[in-house]
Amino acid sequence: MEFYDTIKDLVWEEVTKSVYEKTDVDVRKALSKESLTVEDFKALISPAAEKYLEQMAVMSRRITQKRFGKVMQFYIPMYLSNECSNHCIYCGFNHNNDIARKTLTDEEILEEIKVIKSMGYDNVLLLTGEFPRLVGADYIEHAIKLCREHFSAVNLEVYPMKTEEYKRMAAAGCNSVYIYQETFNEKRYKVYHPKGMKSNYRWRLGTPERVAQAGMHRVGMGALIGLEEWRTEMVYLAMHLRFMTKNYWQTKYSLSFPRMRPAAGGYQPNFLMSEKQFAQALWAFRIFDNDIEISMSTRETRNMRDHFITLGVTSVSAGSHTDPGGYAHPDTELEQFHINDDRDVKAMEAMVRRQGYDVIYKDWDRGLN
Repeated sequence: MEFYDTIKDLVWEEVTKSVYEKTDVDVRKALSKESLTVEDFKALISPAAEKYLEQMAVMSRRITQKRFGKVMQFYIPMYLSNECSNHCIYCGFNHNNDIARKTLTDEEILEEIKVIKSMGYDNVLLLTGEFPRLVGADYIEHAIKLCREHFSAVNLEVYPMKTEEYKRMAAAGCNSVYIYQETFNEKRYKVYHPKGMKSNYRWRLGTPERVAQAGMHRVGMGALIGLEEWRTEMVYLAMHLRFMTKNYWQTKYSLSFPRMRPAAGGYQPNFLMSEKQFAQALWAFRIFDNDIEISMSTRETRNMRDHFITLGVTSVSAGSHTDPGGYAHPDTELEQFHINDDRDVKAMEAMVRRQGYDVIYKDWDRGLN
């Protein structure tokens, strides 16, 4: 059975209603339990839980420090290409957007590697748009091999692939694959993804399963906040996480639910998530699953990222660029979205250390490959 089979008969509006119907009693019951169900999770992200946020924050900090210690993982995205055949209406890489397009050559990849290594990183996340004719599996596999010579951990956030292709990526040296559903609302999915390979809801939804079946060390999952009701998105994400940890328990899992940022095309979010609500969702997930990694990118404000260092986040990006070639030759006309926190790595590291945490620039040793 695939995850799709477990949610195909659910009605989005009914799931939303079930969250808003949770009571004070439901929240207190969830907070008292050692092992939580999805129904308990609904209570923790419901409006009824808003007056328990301080207690949830304390629990999140305690759980995170017990499980991960007082450390913060640093990672950095490296965009290989902004070529894309998809028509995602919210994305700066949308095929219809009149922006400059670029795919890095070997020499340009090595230039990026040199700059990123000079920043202290030993952990890189490779990203592309979805354009297999120019940036296909062969190109990505080759890029992994180039990076593997210089980084202990090489991770991917690219378009969905077949299981056999993920096996190739793992053999080339890839440690993790991150794939976000964007929205779990199947009826509305086509509105945001009208054309291109990404318009296939079920194919994208099944990606974490194919990644795990390929034997990848870690799978990253999430939703893009701003398209649909955030509380409902979080319920589906919790169900997805529970399905994966039950059926593919050998794999590690990471979550992220980034909020939309300004990008080419000027798309405006349909639903807003405040910083307080972001906190509620993050703490609910930490209490729901003590072992998951939770990342926070430079989409979020510096003030927000400062406050979450000790409250449940396990990894952050720093000094990021979202344009291909952006570390050696920055060009805002090529970027996917405008970042929010533009501090460099040294400034971020100083902030983390002031809060009594150590910084880790890799989470995988070369000797384990």
